[in-house]
Amino acid sequence: MFRFSVFRCFSAGATSALNLLHNRFATPQYTASFRFLPAILLAAGLLVSPGTSLGQHPTPPSSASFGLPDAPVSQLPTEASAQASTEGNPTASITGTVQDVNGDVVQGAHVVLSTRNAPDRTMISGDNGEFSFANLPTGTYAIAVTGPGWGSFLLPNIHVTIGESRSLDHVVLPVSNAVTEVRVGGSAVELSQEQVQIAVQQRALGVFPNFYSSFDWHAPPMLTKQKYALAFRSMIDPVTFAGSGMIAGVEQAEDTFPGYGQGTLGYARRYGAAYANSFSGRMLGGAVYPSLFHQDPRYFYRGSGSFFTRALYAISTAFITKGDNGRWQPNYSHVLGNFSAGALSNLYYPASSRGLSLTLINGALETAGDAGTDFVREFFLRGVTSHVPSYNNGKP
Repeated sequence: MFRFSVFRCFSAGATSALNLLHNRFATPQYTASFRFLPAILLAAGLLVSPGTSLGQHPTPPSSASFGLPDAPVSQLPTEASAQASTEGNPTASITGTVQDVNGDVVQGAHVVLSTRNAPDRTMISGDNGEFSFANLPTGTYAIAVTGPGWGSFLLPNIHVTIGESRSLDHVVLPVSNAVTEVRVGGSAVELSQEQVQIAVQQRALGVFPNFYSSFDWHAPPMLTKQKYALAFRSMIDPVTFAGSGMIAGVEQAEDTFPGYGQGTLGYARRYGAAYANSFSGRMLGGAVYPSLFHQDPRYFYRGSGSFFTRALYAISTAFITKGDNGRWQPNYSHVLGNFSAGALSNLYYPASSRGLSLTLINGALETAGDAGTDFVREFFLRGVTSHVPSYNNGKP
């Protein structure tokens, strides 16, 4: 009797609801459809009721029980379950900053993160050139970066694990080939000036100038004005002044060129002579003669081949160099520059030390020093020089 009363109440409620629907959709076709629904629902309730006992709570009816196919069914996890899922599956992230060859940030670069068995993820580098990919599962990824007017950068095999935050260094976009060709044909001055800007940022261990090393085997030549600008810039660098001071100190301690005497005045004379040697050698061998003979005063890093091949190449660059036309030729610039500087030293060294021997000794020492410096450039300075573009690795 109780169960029958429950379903009578249910039927009465359903009937009231259907009457409201009937009033809302009062058309002949809807009226015919709704006329028999109360009786059908009551009969359905009586059939289902025997399976429900008074000691149990009936299962709440779902939207599908009423034949409403468009009723939405929530598929969102609860806040507690979502939190538990996140805590149970921590993720990794990959971040970085897109730069150009001069170390300036690149805005609006197109960054693509790809991995196997998952769609690519893309984003645009921000105002500071930054990009960030979060919520990454453990795996191996690759980063590809492109931008308008730039070449492409690809960094494969980036492996991250759960909870790791990987920050990428040296994401550097090269100048595209198309742009380079336009600039070579359109403005040789601008391209030459760019070579100087790249050079003056290169420092070994972040301190010592490495201005005359070119890590781009096919770097365009510098014009006369830029050759003078780079030579003068190297001579006003603080490290150059400090180097002359160290040479003067050693000569003072060993009483080299005794005609200078000792004390403060003797040190000042030795310092002036040491700096004058460096200045005349650099300006003559790095600007005057290279402009006259149309030769490139820089050392072109090779970086490939056997140790013997690279060592022989490095030492030989004291006697051969690349011309502005890209061809290798005798290094008139450095050799004549060294011996010309040695000859000029007769003007300020003590009278007792002057003569042809001073010219020959200083010239030979400077030439040997060039060979030794280039050997160090080839084998030791590439990895410790700052602001070297990652794609500049010497001879292809």
